Amino acid sequence: MSKFGKSQGVGRHEDIRFLTGKGRYVDDIAPADALHALFLRSDHAHGRITGLDLEAARDLPGVHLVLDAAGLESLGVTLGMKGTRLHIADGAVGAGPERPVLARDRVRFVGEAVVMIVADTVQAAQDAAEVIGLDIEGLPVSLALSPGGPQVHAEAPENRAFHWQIGDGAAVDAAFAAAAHRVTLEVVHNRIIVNAMEPRGCFAQWDGARLHFCVNGQGVWNQRNELARMLGLPRDAVRVTNPDVGGGFGMKAMTYPEYVCVAAAARDLGRPVRWIATRGESMLTDNAGRDLVAVADLAFDSDLRVTGYRVNLVSNLGAYNSQYGQAIQSELFSKVLTGVYDISAAHLRAVGVYTNTTPVDAYRGAGRPEAILTIERAMDEAARQLGVDPFDLRMRNFITSFPYRSATGELIDVGDFPRVLARAKAEADVAGFAARQADSAARGMLRGIGLATYIESILGDADESARLVLDRDGGATLYVGTQSNGQGHETVYARMVAEWTGLPEQMVRIVQGDSDAIPKGGGTGGSRSVTVQGTAMRATVRQMVAGFTAFLAEEWEADDVGFDGTSFGAAGSNTRLTMAEAADLARLRGRSDLLDVCQTTTLDGRSYPNGAHVAEVEVDPETGAMVMDRYIVVDDFGTLIAPDLAIGQVHGGVAQGYGQAVCEVAHYDYQGQLLTASFMDYAMPRASDLPMFGFTSEPVPSIMNPFGMKGCGEAGTVGALGAISNAVRDALAQRGVARVDMPFTPARIWHWLKEAENDAA
Repeated sequence: MSKFGKSQGVGRHEDIRFLTGKGRYVDDIAPADALHALFLRSDHAHGRITGLDLEAARDLPGVHLVLDAAGLESLGVTLGMKGTRLHIADGAVGAGPERPVLARDRVRFVGEAVVMIVADTVQAAQDAAEVIGLDIEGLPVSLALSPGGPQVHAEAPENRAFHWQIGDGAAVDAAFAAAAHRVTLEVVHNRIIVNAMEPRGCFAQWDGARLHFCVNGQGVWNQRNELARMLGLPRDAVRVTNPDVGGGFGMKAMTYPEYVCVAAAARDLGRPVRWIATRGESMLTDNAGRDLVAVADLAFDSDLRVTGYRVNLVSNLGAYNSQYGQAIQSELFSKVLTGVYDISAAHLRAVGVYTNTTPVDAYRGAGRPEAILTIERAMDEAARQLGVDPFDLRMRNFITSFPYRSATGELIDVGDFPRVLARAKAEADVAGFAARQADSAARGMLRGIGLATYIESILGDADESARLVLDRDGGATLYVGTQSNGQGHETVYARMVAEWTGLPEQMVRIVQGDSDAIPKGGGTGGSRSVTVQGTAMRATVRQMVAGFTAFLAEEWEADDVGFDGTSFGAAGSNTRLTMAEAADLARLRGRSDLLDVCQTTTLDGRSYPNGAHVAEVEVDPETGAMVMDRYIVVDDFGTLIAPDLAIGQVHGGVAQGYGQAVCEVAHYDYQGQLLTASFMDYAMPRASDLPMFGFTSEPVPSIMNPFGMKGCGEAGTVGALGAISNAVRDALAQRGVARVDMPFTPARIWHWLKEAENDAA
């Protein structure tokens, strides 16, 4: 019987080296003789470069290279970076202004790189930066989350990057015209800074013919392809590797300007070059997350069934198109626009605008947390306005028949949303909430309960490859196209291979993050890794087993050879060989082809993790301080390969959702200066802020992959934003507060309570 899905603890293979300080990160493995790169950055949010004198810097001791945009271009580098452009109706596409690797002529956000310096030491590079003569003539700054204002790019009139829509607007209008009830709610999604534990970093080496580029990213093939394009190299002349990575969360999936510069410098100088961001650089230049305002409208019939849903949103792209930026709050938002609800008429209108701020791109969930927060806030507000129980209103509107084609074209294969919600209601002891609320009130506190039901859409390339090599020591090496950023892939993948081959789990070695080692891969993002990679791994093992079965049938002169997951055997015979023993025989017979197998597979469709989150918060009305007292999650991730690791992913996702909901926000002043550019000013959640989470699974296996898995990497964040927001709204409603917006800091909560008190007086 398969071990998959059992609840026993899984000791992560990675943890020993991580916990004993033996992790190998970019900064640990950079060549000792590598030169150091440093970037002189704009201190203006918008301005014209009127003077740039590099000569004094070039003359300083220890300085090897000082380049601006023109100098970089003279090295054969294409300056324009890749940026997604949405395909709009009638062949139109979103705006495509150039994002140069180094600013030329203009700067468009504080922190934009203008000059790269390469020196023997960081100190020497800093000294060189001090003597560079950079003059910037300030220009009007655009920060408004709406079209119009000072022009950021000539290619984008009114700063409009795109105007994109999906759904049936006419059907929605008809639904609202006939509706018995209508509810409207504006939802503000605050901008956050990702703050991975390990800042971005890289090093590059040039051997005269090939480039080796090592980066702490989320995959190697996109990086390889972009570096090859921008440096004018054949793809096979670029090798990209990812070592251990200290967190990615979507932010590390892209090519950044520093990477291109470092690679070009290494090629030009013939010396290794390294760069590691400071925390301040990271906060200024890492792609930000969220930053949009959405207005949601719900139409209900007299039975409180949703008959129409529309969302109008405006999202901030920052100063440039990031690699995926235009698609996040449009196409990806639309994947789960209607959540878990049976809504036949829906319409999304999305507008993206440029501002003089750091570019915005994917952050854990990438469009799906934003869509779920929007509809879950709207459903909760509808329950309040219509005077019905929020659990009941959701139950009335759930999708109950599968497969289900959503209003935006998604084919949801399976699910049992009523069962999940019923389990969440029981686990959260909703029946006992009134007593807990009364106890809080007796202590002068406000207690609220919040519910969010969610669905996720697994994203990314449906293709993936896996290569399995049987080693002479009786173990195996698995080459994969995904990249762990801390999720525990090495553990899960080794466990899967051991389960299917009978090899000792501790002897299954995982090779990831090397574009030379495996020809193609989709990297990590969109919660795709286990479902897509697992399918490719299973196909690879099956191909290997089939090869050995035919080989042994010939060796044993047997008609019926089988493999039971532990050993090969012939029917009617006591002859048995383990996979390792069969590999030894194949070597003896010169059959090396059996020992090294690679397969590429394509999933038939996406899977759709879903679940329900219930949060309880307690607010002190005297100070505005909020405590998250209880938190319950019931998820449907389909088949769980390693339940403990899935729970860990949910815990991390909820913590990041809590961060955005309660304390994290990026603030700019009127001149475009980031006011929250250090941990002195940008609040992060602490362990003491969070209760122990309750986690339960109610699985309905997916039919879109052979294991029934659904993915879990982003689900915690997708559900957390709505549950926490609705809980705070519920708590403050007792004092007449009619609107709340993230983040729920003490000062903001206290202010809302005082406003409501004054309005009531």
